[in-house]
Amino acid sequence: MPEGDTVWLTARKLHVALAGRELTRSDLRVPRFATADLTGREVLDVTPRGKHLLTRIEGGLTLHSHLRMDGSWRVYAAGERWRGGPSHQIRAILGNTEHTAVGYRLPVLELLRTKDEEQVVGHLGPDLLGPDWDPVTAARNLLADPVRPLGEALLDQRNLAGIGNVYKSELAFLARVTPWLPVGDLAADVPERLVATAHRLLEANKEHFDRRTTPTAHGTTERRAEQRLFVYGRAGHPCLRCGTPIRRAGQDDRVTYWCPACQSGPTDQPRQDS
Repeated sequence: MPEGDTVWLTARKLHVALAGRELTRSDLRVPRFATADLTGREVLDVTPRGKHLLTRIEGGLTLHSHLRMDGSWRVYAAGERWRGGPSHQIRAILGNTEHTAVGYRLPVLELLRTKDEEQVVGHLGPDLLGPDWDPVTAARNLLADPVRPLGEALLDQRNLAGIGNVYKSELAFLARVTPWLPVGDLAADVPERLVATAHRLLEANKEHFDRRTTPTAHGTTERRAEQRLFVYGRAGHPCLRCGTPIRRAGQDDRVTYWCPACQSGPTDQPRQDS
């Protein structure tokens, strides 16, 4: 599932291509909105909210989309060949005289009144890349359920919006605790440091799709591709900090990665509610 930085960059590309221009083509290929015609309306802006995309359109309308695991928006110049996938995977087309935005495999696509946006994003916690970012509230939200494993709490968008599976694993590594550690067992200063680190990393990566959480290698401007993340996707590879092989296991129906030497706390254990 795309993380908040990927969604932010997608929103920016859509905004640059569509905002301030009148739609000359509109095609929503979902049964509920198949007859909706947005042509002739101006796109006002495209705004990310956590992992949600809100395309606001003249007349008080918002096209709400969510990429989840496989969805994507691609922007093409007028006349450019579309290469995002077969035509049967297209769920939305928004075009003007200069660009066409094509939404592929979008699991969530709905047209609603702009005044009703809170119905689809109002449950979200502070947005790591949004104007509402509030680290104090985010840290407090993480601690709301003290027995909840850290990995689950970080992924809960009601606590803070924008963290996905990659950042979950990386943040736990940087905090030197396992993703299964109950949040109530974190040292007093760790929640605030965690949300500050999350904000810093997403801000640093939001301008490009080539995500990196590790510092650059000494004397170089780039790490090798396999060294751009500390643990995520690196099962069996040596830890960049201590050399111990990185491990992988399931957590809350997703996969997680950790270093058994660098990170303290329980490992690969189901939650035990009190």
